[in-house]
Amino acid sequence: MQKKLIALAVAGLASGLASAQTNVTIYGVLDLAYVYSSGSAGRINGVKVPGTNTFSGISGIGAGNRLGFKGEEALGNGLKAVFTLEYGLDPDSNCGVGTCGLNARQQFVGLASKFGTVALGRQYAPGFNATANNDALDASDFGIQSSLSAINGMTITPNSPARFNNAITYTSNDLSGFKISAIYGFGESGLGGTYNDKINSTWDNSQAGIGLNYANGPLNLDAVFQSRLSFAPANGNPPPYKRPGSSKSINEWYVGGSYDFKVVKIFGSYQALENNNDIIATGIDNSDLWSVGVTAPIGRGTLGLSYGRLTTDRNYASDGVSWGAGTQYTYPLSKRTSIYGAYSYFSNNNNVFLPGQAIAVPGIVGASGESNYALGAGITHSF
Repeated sequence: MQKKLIALAVAGLASGLASAQTNVTIYGVLDLAYVYSSGSAGRINGVKVPGTNTFSGISGIGAGNRLGFKGEEALGNGLKAVFTLEYGLDPDSNCGVGTCGLNARQQFVGLASKFGTVALGRQYAPGFNATANNDALDASDFGIQSSLSAINGMTITPNSPARFNNAITYTSNDLSGFKISAIYGFGESGLGGTYNDKINSTWDNSQAGIGLNYANGPLNLDAVFQSRLSFAPANGNPPPYKRPGSSKSINEWYVGGSYDFKVVKIFGSYQALENNNDIIATGIDNSDLWSVGVTAPIGRGTLGLSYGRLTTDRNYASDGVSWGAGTQYTYPLSKRTSIYGAYSYFSNNNNVFLPGQAIAVPGIVGASGESNYALGAGITHSF
């Protein structure tokens, strides 16, 4: 009897230890494409500038290359610890974790329960997922909203500016189709100079955001507000010798949605940015951006079309306008592997200057006020 009791106790202990172990998942994305890009130049001082053409292998066009680790540990009473470590890769140029300037995409740890999840670290702001949800071109580098939102310093974008450092987040569980997310990223940055011996502030250059998502069957809706609080550019532009908290915020808002009719799926979004600082050289102008798109199943694959337009409202220069249109066809070879072909075209008026103008991938072509396009094909594998 005593031996049986001991055996049962050991078995129970082993079972308890097993249930407390962290379940870790290794995942990643590998994406490579070949892209031809061409820019027809505008004029500089009345002189026409020759355009440029490039043909090159590019990684991360269809989806950002990454290697990630995520896991969770049950703590009892419905509470669990969660974490994610996700790092950027560039297999085209033989760059890996920590090389060639590649940084972590996400790094956070938190607690999850029936009331939602609270996490600490570098994380997605609500604008990241919202813009990806409502993009007919899958928020790829050929995506119109993706390119236009990036050129004017918007943080409501499917690009790196929508990841906040030093952040604390809250994400609710699904509430009858609704999900709420909120983020605050502490500034923790120097002002580039001193004012009354104060050189750092957790308020200056902090970031905050809140998002609401509704997903129910064929319908998806997103609303987002994000703000850069007490925006104080570093490195003395403008002069950084200012009282902490004296700068003003840069505010952004976004609404977007999609509806799947099965035969076609339609997408649309509108967003605006307001820079409340009376500063010429922030590189972030008041602007508004709208985009529309549609996808349709063609064979086993999906064809997407998208159009977008960005207008910048400058206080000290003529307003700028950039617009773009693109198409992308994605064909799944399996659940994990797909091939794609895409084309995007952008046009900028003469008041839009490099680098603050829409550029088709893979890089800068042509001159200020240019039109440019890119045509490419690639393969994406996820694991």
